Amino acid sequence: MELHHIPSLPRGVRIHFDKVRENWVLLAPERAVNLDPVGHAILQEVDGVRSFGEITAALAEKYEAPPDQIREDSAGFLSALRNRRFLDVAE
Repeated sequence: MELHHIPSLPRGVRIHFDKVRENWVLLAPERAVNLDPVGHAILQEVDGVRSFGEITAALAEKYEAPPDQIREDSAGFLSALRNRRFLDVAE
């Protein structure tokens, strides 16, 4: 994932709080992914407008974490979602 890429959730994919399991999940047609707190925090910043660089800068500031580490972790997570078609990326 490059800093200028703009991630977004495709049509039909959304973040949902599962009350039964008391956990955040990423829902897509006939599929679901359980989100840990880190994954949820990353996806909360994905709005289809801001670039990957802007998202990771906001996360680094919010959590007072090293920007390089945030970028590395976020890139891996978002790339995995992209490969499974849970995420679109515009260049």
